[in-house]
Amino acid sequence: MRMSTICFFILAAAVPLGAPAQGVTKTTILVGQSGPLSGSNKEFGEDIRDGANAYFRRVNDAGGIHGRKIQLVTLDDANDAKKSGENGRILIEERGVVALFGYASATLSMPALPFVEKHRVPFVAPFTGAEPMRKFNPLVYNVRASYADELEKIVEFYTTTGMSKFAVLHYDDAVGKENLAAVQAALARRSLKPVSVGTVQRNQTTLGDAVNGVLAAQPDVVIATTLYRTTADFIKQARRNGSGAQFASTSFVGASALANELKDQGTGVVVAQVVPPYSKQSIPIVKEYQTAIEKHLGKKDFSFTSLESYISAKLLVEAIRRAGPKLTRESLIKALDSMQNYDAGGYVVDFNPKEHNGSKFVELTAISKAGRFAY
Repeated sequence: MRMSTICFFILAAAVPLGAPAQGVTKTTILVGQSGPLSGSNKEFGEDIRDGANAYFRRVNDAGGIHGRKIQLVTLDDANDAKKSGENGRILIEERGVVALFGYASATLSMPALPFVEKHRVPFVAPFTGAEPMRKFNPLVYNVRASYADELEKIVEFYTTTGMSKFAVLHYDDAVGKENLAAVQAALARRSLKPVSVGTVQRNQTTLGDAVNGVLAAQPDVVIATTLYRTTADFIKQARRNGSGAQFASTSFVGASALANELKDQGTGVVVAQVVPPYSKQSIPIVKEYQTAIEKHLGKKDFSFTSLESYISAKLLVEAIRRAGPKLTRESLIKALDSMQNYDAGGYVVDFNPKEHNGSKFVELTAISKAGRFAY
């Protein structure tokens, strides 16, 4: 009896106070997210959070899943990788979430992986197409296409119009260099190479040297693989300098945030998208998303980013439903592996136990004079 009492207190001390076992109680399911809710990428982080919460609210209003309501716990990382890593530890080890969801980039996602792997926590829909997060990991599930897919599409589009002088703007980190390599590979397949390359730091605010270096080669097209604030600052300064180049970006930029930042200077900027047009109500998932977002936010504030998050949240909830009433991290992993050719309503995601990159969908858009997107 005395030994049993001692063992009980040892076990109790090992469990963080207030953390439900694997994020599941009789009434709630905890899902964890770290995102930039402050700082220069704030709008992007808010869009991801809002898109997911719009779907979770829709599910909760209908009674939840197996009698449980889904709660998204979002911690601010201010677009700082060190902070996102600590947030991952807190979410998994202290809050006890059943899964991580929707981190805003590969740079923010990778610091959470040691905790994901230590505790075998499924990591669903990181908002990145970067190769480091797409190499097979049995715990990571990518919903979107890769940046390499997007960059191939961009290069294909411009080369078919006769343009051949390409410049690249990228961050000076592992993901930025991967993006540069993807552009170089796409160009090499067409016997081309970049005429200039601009390298910037993630939180760099003065871009003068980068702009001048890229424009000195008089490129036809500048492909930016940076976030919306950096990309917008670059385009504004390039246009002030008289550049007549075309500007294109991966979806990583946050299309709506970029359009808002550029205003009338955004006309003609091309942005790759990894989800269907958020205005096309003929697509079932888009119509459903618009209704849910308007109800959640109280306004028609639609974006590609929140649509992607909404689709990803819908996939996660379907996996939770398939995992059954006795939900655990392991049962959720098995359920995610069963999501073969899952149709969310006009957007198909295909997972299996050996392939966790769920889609290759890419479409190009251009910012119009009204700040909207044309296809």
